[in-house]
Amino acid sequence: MIVILKHGVDGEKRDQLIQWLKHLGLGVHVSEGEYQTILGLIGDTARVDMDLIASLGIVDSVKRVTDPFKCCNRKFHPADTVVEVGGVKIGGGNFCMIAGPCSVESEEQIITVAKAVKAAGANILRGGAFKPRTSPYDFQGLKATGIELLKAAREATGLPIVTEIMSTNYLPLFEDVDIIQVGARNMQNFDMLRELGQLRKPILLKRGLANTLKELLMSAEYIMAGGNEQVILCERGIRTFDDYTRHTLDLAAVPMLRELTHLPVIVDPSHATGMARLVEPMALASAACGADGLIIEVHNDPLHALCDGAQSLRPEEYAVLADKVRRVREVVA
Repeated sequence: MIVILKHGVDGEKRDQLIQWLKHLGLGVHVSEGEYQTILGLIGDTARVDMDLIASLGIVDSVKRVTDPFKCCNRKFHPADTVVEVGGVKIGGGNFCMIAGPCSVESEEQIITVAKAVKAAGANILRGGAFKPRTSPYDFQGLKATGIELLKAAREATGLPIVTEIMSTNYLPLFEDVDIIQVGARNMQNFDMLRELGQLRKPILLKRGLANTLKELLMSAEYIMAGGNEQVILCERGIRTFDDYTRHTLDLAAVPMLRELTHLPVIVDPSHATGMARLVEPMALASAACGADGLIIEVHNDPLHALCDGAQSLRPEEYAVLADKVRRVREVVA
């Protein structure tokens, strides 16, 4: 349920209404706009007398929201959420470029790539320290050492870092990580999402391999229901019957999510296609359809990469792509 207050409402009366609603056992999400204030009511609203609330002098209208996701719903929060980390803004018209290797392999590798992508315009560094792999025999990442190397790359370049968490057991290792990524395979790890909801740190939530947009938003809801509103959604391709690309990049999800939620939406064309030559056209299409950013894999030696070399761009290729993305955004704007 949402309660829309009249413009210029008295602050004391607004606070009294909020306290009364909280006494009914409801959570109240306050969204302050330039011309109106919206109170999003979370909880069992079936017993709330809509007519009584609507009759109050400070109330403009009352509406029921039938969507199961509340906190991340644009009806509750009409303005775009802007997530800020290390001086970088994501969402609300701000476009972020996240780049780096699939996995951290050595100090020389991660710092070399970090410097290269920063020079090309990237403003956040990605790199896998813990790697979920289909085969137990594949490279699983450097784990704690990988995180330390990412921090060294941050020290060398000033770029905020994002890396994936595999279990809440590793949370102490992520205290100094700027953005925690929840990978596609953990999108519905609800115990983990609850734990991340207790943090006050940005969470990059990737869509699962075969999950609907509603399921993605409900996973975001788990995090936000715990009080952490710094959530970034990521479309990274879904599994379909097609077998020419690794996954099918669902770009229609971007404008659809922009309608449904106020959270930033970025796109990962690297994991979606699985082929370096397809990353550029899909990245440009992502920028054109309204994405708030891109997360792209870049490796200084893809042929010898320990993980996902086939989908990784070389630094010089990334520099060309970054320039084209900027031009596409200028045209769209």
